Amino acid sequence: MKTDINVYFFNTLSGKKERFTSIEKEQVKIYTCGVTVYDECHIGHARGAVNFDVLRRFLTELGYKVTYVKNYTDIDDKLIKRAQENNESVKELAERMIALHDRDMDRLQVLYPDIAPKATDHIEEMIHLIKRLEENGFAYQSEKGGDVFFAVAKFKDYGKLSGKRIEELQAGSRIDVDDLKRDPMDFVLWKQKKEGEPYWDSPWGQGRPGWHIECSAMSEKYLGKPFDIHGGGSDLIFPHHENELAQSCAVGNTNFANYWLHNGMIRVDNHKMSKSLNNFITINELLDKFPTDLLRFFIVSTQYRKPIHFSDEALKQAEEKLRRLYISLERFDKVAIAEYTLTTEEEKEFFDLLADDLNTPMAIAYIFEKVKLLNKEEIGSPQVPRLYKQIQFASNILGILTEDPRAWLTQTTKQEDELTEEEIEAHIEARKNARENKDWQEADKIRLFLEEKGIVLKDEHGKTNWIRQ
Repeated sequence: MKTDINVYFFNTLSGKKERFTSIEKEQVKIYTCGVTVYDECHIGHARGAVNFDVLRRFLTELGYKVTYVKNYTDIDDKLIKRAQENNESVKELAERMIALHDRDMDRLQVLYPDIAPKATDHIEEMIHLIKRLEENGFAYQSEKGGDVFFAVAKFKDYGKLSGKRIEELQAGSRIDVDDLKRDPMDFVLWKQKKEGEPYWDSPWGQGRPGWHIECSAMSEKYLGKPFDIHGGGSDLIFPHHENELAQSCAVGNTNFANYWLHNGMIRVDNHKMSKSLNNFITINELLDKFPTDLLRFFIVSTQYRKPIHFSDEALKQAEEKLRRLYISLERFDKVAIAEYTLTTEEEKEFFDLLADDLNTPMAIAYIFEKVKLLNKEEIGSPQVPRLYKQIQFASNILGILTEDPRAWLTQTTKQEDELTEEEIEAHIEARKNARENKDWQEADKIRLFLEEKGIVLKDEHGKTNWIRQ
């Protein structure tokens, strides 16, 4: 264990950055809300998956035994509606979308969860949780029977996660057309079955669970109460996570999760992503056009809590930066590098960056700084193994720079034949460093590569100018 590393996270529950302390020594238990499997995953799902993948890798490298749970919501109004539109069963739709989700996560090189529960496999646990809520006076069955609701007003701490007050929510709510509830703020725990919908037997009749109860039941089964970290997108803070917190705490006096981490949203061309705006971009579509580590690099270049503005131009800029890194690494890729083990101090230099609320932009800056120093070294320099290992160590935690440099450069060059000015300058800088280190073979290789791309170099008065043929 790297016990001298103080890790801090911004806890949504307290509204401030707090030092992280796990409940059990050297163990961390994490639950993140997975996708509702009625459609293919989009770039917004990629952001959350990559951010929490980096968190998991980081904590593992610190020496924690991490138990990571991410669920599938495979019963929901959206699934039922889409299945009916497709003329297929909800189960068939869910299984098909789960397979596509797993394919996308594999392509993103996101590590598979330790536990990936499906909601429909945990109906018994949900029913048991609802019965406990009834016994504690926080749940009631509709007078017309079938539906069961959570009585929000009885839970005095409702709103402590989102910062919303019950009085304000009630004042701002419209008159609820559902006369089954006692209060418009109450949310459903169990839904009475409707014609043509999946259902299960329960003490309240045949029906299915509400959305919020699913995550409470599954997280408690696999992680207990309380557990360390609950994660998800900021769009889930209210009402989903607020309702999870309320119903989980209402069955006992213990906390639900000690730290709540939420990633920011992705905007496409400065608009909220939606199919109505025709800016809905799936992970599969992106990865058919761009390398995996480009998408990961683009995501981790922004701190996880901040919004990301996605556009073709933004992705192009990220590709140019990533290309600069691969150009430098390609120089050393085929060279036999002596084995080097990082010291505790060298590891701590990088750990301290991520320990500040998973500050991935600073981690990226660290990699660029080490690459800059690497470029100044000769291939046989004793500093090369240390620098190369530092770059590799940081990149592995972020899940980037995982490709063969030459193959990556060849692949991305095929997508765009004409080099950008920034790419040309990066090659020239690499050639300059090679010449300064008297690595004439490397310098000639870079010059020939540029000539193949139609770039002619002219060295005069200590400066290199270039023109396109």
